[in-house]
Amino acid sequence: MGKMKWIQTLTAGLVLLALSTYFYTVNSSGLFYFLEDPLQDNMRKAKSVEERQPDDRIKIVKIDDKSLSAIGKFPWDRSTYAQLIEKLEESGAAAIGIDVVLAEPSKNPADDKALADVLAKYHNVIMPVQINYPSKQQQAGDLIPEKVDYPTPTLTTNRQQMAHINVFVDKDGKARKLPVGLPDETGTYIPAFSVALANLVLDNEDKVKRDGATGQWKRGNVVLPTNDRNQVTTEFFTLPRQKVDATTGYEMLSFIDVLNSKKPLPLQGSIVLVGPFVTAMQDEYPTPISSVKMFGIEIHANMIQTLLESKFYKETSKPVGIGIIVLVSLLAIFLFERFKGRTALFIFLGVFIAYGGIWLLLYTVGSIFAPLVYPQFALGTIYIWSLVSHYIEERKERNRVTGIFGRFVSKSVVDELLQSGEDVKLGGSRKDISLIFVDIRGFTPMSERLEPEQVIQVLNEYLDVCTKAIFKFNGTLDKFIGDGVMAMFGAPIAYDNHPEMAVRSAIEMKSQANILEQKLIEKYGIGVKFGLGINSGPAVVGNIGSEDLRLDYTAIGDTVNLSARLEANAKPGQILISEQTYARVKDLFVIEPIGEIKVKGKEKPVMVYEVMGNL
Repeated sequence: MGKMKWIQTLTAGLVLLALSTYFYTVNSSGLFYFLEDPLQDNMRKAKSVEERQPDDRIKIVKIDDKSLSAIGKFPWDRSTYAQLIEKLEESGAAAIGIDVVLAEPSKNPADDKALADVLAKYHNVIMPVQINYPSKQQQAGDLIPEKVDYPTPTLTTNRQQMAHINVFVDKDGKARKLPVGLPDETGTYIPAFSVALANLVLDNEDKVKRDGATGQWKRGNVVLPTNDRNQVTTEFFTLPRQKVDATTGYEMLSFIDVLNSKKPLPLQGSIVLVGPFVTAMQDEYPTPISSVKMFGIEIHANMIQTLLESKFYKETSKPVGIGIIVLVSLLAIFLFERFKGRTALFIFLGVFIAYGGIWLLLYTVGSIFAPLVYPQFALGTIYIWSLVSHYIEERKERNRVTGIFGRFVSKSVVDELLQSGEDVKLGGSRKDISLIFVDIRGFTPMSERLEPEQVIQVLNEYLDVCTKAIFKFNGTLDKFIGDGVMAMFGAPIAYDNHPEMAVRSAIEMKSQANILEQKLIEKYGIGVKFGLGINSGPAVVGNIGSEDLRLDYTAIGDTVNLSARLEANAKPGQILISEQTYARVKDLFVIEPIGEIKVKGKEKPVMVYEVMGNL
């Protein structure tokens, strides 16, 4: 390449580099904020179930329609909260947060005294402070309150039991960040609701505190990435109003159910948040992970987990972002001038995807957002310029190059995978496992009454119940057998308590199937139940089938056969287990003997037991 050509290329590349940098720094959000922010939001929204693992210590007690119907309209008597706190304390809650502002004295002093006595008795209860700000501050970054609504003095004067519940939203109205602390009228910082509750369970060396000398907020020795309003970005571990299942959602309890509970609830060591869960109470906000608004109590719960896990989303500084743009641009200038045609396209796609992968890795591993649109804008524009430049320079070859790009199709990678991949071989090993066989009782009569599309829908719902229950207790889904399911526990990963996990999975299936049955009865006038059989013992587990055509990872042996026979003998709604399984779980569940039954393939009758439920 001639010297003049290099100068032209470098000049054009530097102009595009400067343009990308300007777009990045034109304001605090960048010119392409309407692309960058939604991309970041979508990344957070697209977290997988494995990434979005709610902390099971965090529980939410909902002030919901059910509670309002039972207790009455707001505001409730303060003694109601006192009774609830007593129930939670009896259940072993480690921290309790009441997200209901009680700034005015009750008309009945006895009600205030009842709650005040409880607050004095238990120091792990946090009451809310609402800080009100004027519509505009005198200077950007100011946090001068107009009014602070503290709990009425008739309840408590203990500042250690107070925390602010303010939720700030960004310019687009979405709640992405929460202030970990806000100054009151005197400049004294009030910790956030989430901070106060998290500190009740964090070790002393990990507690969240403000360094008075530097103004920094720290979790232990780690400086939190706060902005000028003391905000950190909340990681969202749940979607709005997400119901708890095997892997998602904080456990939610209705206020009235807790209040009416006759015995302690399983809340030992839990952080319990009590707050509104109805739209009418106007405590909900848009978030970056869903178009559905999230209740304030859910946002606080997610912020608590953010603090507990020390997971904070951060943005790279402007100098670092500019450095990334410069690096990507210079690399693009060099590569696209040196390589042409299909090679240049592959390089463009490779760099584009590689940078996207690095960007994703930074977020996944370090919760760091680097600029995405601007470096790729520079990459794309420089690539386009290279195409134009080569087009002008090589006009005679335009048709050929166009033909190459026009005829380009993606190459199949199947042969490559087969050649480079490791061979899968037949064979297996002997393992101690538990087997579940599940069959839908009454499915055939129901299928005769429903349309084929309805039959498939119902079948999928029941199989979904089975699958979720299996995965919830670390089982392996072996196969679907018509309207039945085979699953194993203890393979391929070995667990000592695989019989227990199998039984718990079966109980979960039965429970969820009962709920689904009621829905089907209401919708179609007919319902079905599960019949389940469980057996434990040795079986050969491995790849079985045709080495050339198809392999299945499954289990075979007498243990498997007996499990299938037990399922065949199970009545609708029954969970039958063998004597081998019973011997291992008899102290863990309510189990009743059925007696000996004759099963196919066995000369002698086998002793069978029915699992009635958990202890």
